[in-house]
Amino acid sequence: MDFLSDNAAGVHPAILKAVADASGAQPRGYDGDQWSERLDAAFSDLFGTAVKAFAVPSGTAANALGLAACVPPYGGVWCHSEAHVDVDEAGAVGFYTAGASLMLVPSPAGKLTVDALDAAAARRRGDVHQVQAAALSLTQATECGTVYAPAEVAALAGWAKARGLAVQMDGARFANAVAHLGCSPADVTWRAGVDMLSFGCIKNGGMAAEALLVFDAKLAETIPVRRKRAGLMPSKGRFAAAQLLAMIEGGLWLESARGANAGAQALAAAAPKRLLYPVEANEVFLRLTPAERETLRAQGFGFYDWELAGPDAARFVVRWDQDKAAIDALAAAIARLG
Repeated sequence: MDFLSDNAAGVHPAILKAVADASGAQPRGYDGDQWSERLDAAFSDLFGTAVKAFAVPSGTAANALGLAACVPPYGGVWCHSEAHVDVDEAGAVGFYTAGASLMLVPSPAGKLTVDALDAAAARRRGDVHQVQAAALSLTQATECGTVYAPAEVAALAGWAKARGLAVQMDGARFANAVAHLGCSPADVTWRAGVDMLSFGCIKNGGMAAEALLVFDAKLAETIPVRRKRAGLMPSKGRFAAAQLLAMIEGGLWLESARGANAGAQALAAAAPKRLLYPVEANEVFLRLTPAERETLRAQGFGFYDWELAGPDAARFVVRWDQDKAAIDALAAAIARLG
């Protein structure tokens, strides 16, 4: 009855089968195998436009490597003050960009707004003494479990493009966001002005592969060498590619996300007055007193206290493989709290 994180989820059987099917000797390593060579076309089909796809071992790698391709060492990245790239990636963006800064913007429910960005930008002189903004990073779904609609992404990307900034999207839970929106993945990415996307796989049933997707071919030019130099290029690339192909080619990415989202909705329905944020993906944030949290933990439920959202905040994450009985039991336990 663990609701701590979707990183604790198991590997989907289809992913395991794909890895097994890719086993055996191959004539070429790195990106020279038949699975790796299919990645660009497979993701291009999914997004309805030309995509350059790079397999990497983690979401942190995808975010930091992508931003390094569009932000110089003296540059800066606008992002939400609770963005994963700042709160949970141990300075990876600064490391892989050789010194770029994150420019943090607070706004409600984990979502940046044009007004919030305008206010933050107005507080900066923009002269030679300050970090020069080079990119905007959006988290989809956000660290508060909320989701940007296509029009919201387009407005934010428009703000960035008017200032000559690249637009990167951290999509560790991108599948959950698209499942909630019911839109085409294109509508909330390149059609809305996104230049690159970290496409999450591991949280959604994958094993050890994420995809850095680049919609702007110019930004993709240096990534092959950057990826190799950073130690993020798998020598047996076929195993990473096989995971990604299994995730997207049969619709598994959306199927798994829909299941996790449905579980989160069941929890939300048990405690509508305790919700800190709208439940739009697979995360639920509740107001719980210390005694209430102790009561739930005594019944065997695992979850995090979430100080970023306040002293009484708790976070519950529903995994793609979460047992329905555990979801029902937690919902009933929350409802009994009153």
